[in-house]
Amino acid sequence: MIILADDLGYGDLGCYGHPTIRTPHLDRMATEGTRFTQFYVAANVCTPSRGALLTGRLPVRSGLFGKRVVFFTNSANGLPHSEITIAQALKTKGYQTGLVGKWHLGSQPDYLPLNYGFDSYFGLPYSNDMGKVGAFSSSNSAGLPPNTNPPLPLYRNNQVIETEPDQRLLTKRYTDEVLKFITTNKGKPFFMYYASPFPHVPLYASDDFKGKSKRGLYGDVVEELDWSVGQILKKLKDLKLDKNTFVVFLSDNGPWLIKNRLEEEGGSAGPLFEAKGSTYEGGMRVPALFWAPGIVKANTVSSAVATSMDLFPTILKLANVALPNDRVLDGQDINDLLTGKKEKGSELVYFYDSDRLYAIRKGPWKAHFTTHPSYSPEAPVPHDPALLYNLEVDPGERYEVGKKHPEILEELKKEFEKHRAGVVPVAPLLDAVVEK
Repeated sequence: MIILADDLGYGDLGCYGHPTIRTPHLDRMATEGTRFTQFYVAANVCTPSRGALLTGRLPVRSGLFGKRVVFFTNSANGLPHSEITIAQALKTKGYQTGLVGKWHLGSQPDYLPLNYGFDSYFGLPYSNDMGKVGAFSSSNSAGLPPNTNPPLPLYRNNQVIETEPDQRLLTKRYTDEVLKFITTNKGKPFFMYYASPFPHVPLYASDDFKGKSKRGLYGDVVEELDWSVGQILKKLKDLKLDKNTFVVFLSDNGPWLIKNRLEEEGGSAGPLFEAKGSTYEGGMRVPALFWAPGIVKANTVSSAVATSMDLFPTILKLANVALPNDRVLDGQDINDLLTGKKEKGSELVYFYDSDRLYAIRKGPWKAHFTTHPSYSPEAPVPHDPALLYNLEVDPGERYEVGKKHPEILEELKKEFEKHRAGVVPVAPLLDAVVEK
């Protein structure tokens, strides 16, 4: 089971150091499992990040990039059908597969979740602000389309069952759907992908949680998400499925800090620099908790480097599904990390902004060849020589040390060029639209 938060920051949970947001269920999940401190996603915004998570491949390999950044309500394309998702792979072993929540990998009929290995779907096809109101309702934001959005649709399978649903109730409704799916499929292998639309803006909490957090509405939303996870873990324990169910909780990218500057609606990157939309640590290092009593090592904090693309080979290994051999996979099987047999994870991490490789990490070292603050109107800034940081000493990327380590910069430059040379160019998919 994968539980994915939307725009949750590295520092937004109690177990990651937030002083006022209460997350007792996620904190207990961390205690009963393994909490990663150096876990990355493959992109700094949601569409490419979600595609990479489900396929184990960098978004640049499948065309999930473009000037529009993510798929919008009138986008013509979706995740290429040539890609293989975790759900499709698990179907070959008889798994029942369900998606509850946000999809955001295509909203035209041919690109809805049931075309990608999911037996059932209940949720929104894109972000919760892409209806008649929300962050994308203004045509004055650079690069964003005018608000000709249709009413926000809520799908069950391939049918719209409501428009503009009451978002205050979404977390409870989604939780109920997940619990029903688990109960219905308790006697067979199942895969649930629960992709919460929160704490992406606009923020909504039910009456049971609104006004309860010291962190304001943002805290209310995160605390309700924590409750939701608690309900799911309790159901697994009540049905005696906990010893045989693998659960991971993570975020799709860093927090939307511009919402803090404007409206106090964004999250916290904790000690990390920058946020969603950037290739600094705050944009792509996320909270990640792994839980499977008796399988995943308990009460463990891992500083191993791992990525969301590792979920594809890791889950397939647990299910005894062979990996596809006709494509490049960027994820690695991290089962040995989760069981404590191994302590070291990925050697290399690539930081893309759209199809442009901005930075690379190798071991403790990260080199920025281009930088760009999140959602800044200024042009990206190239760096030659690259900016160098030791992330194990300086996770906040505050102290540039390139002059002290020219040999490391040269090594990372070679790795940078080697990787770029090995990526086969594909056409961007995010910019094509359906004309109305």
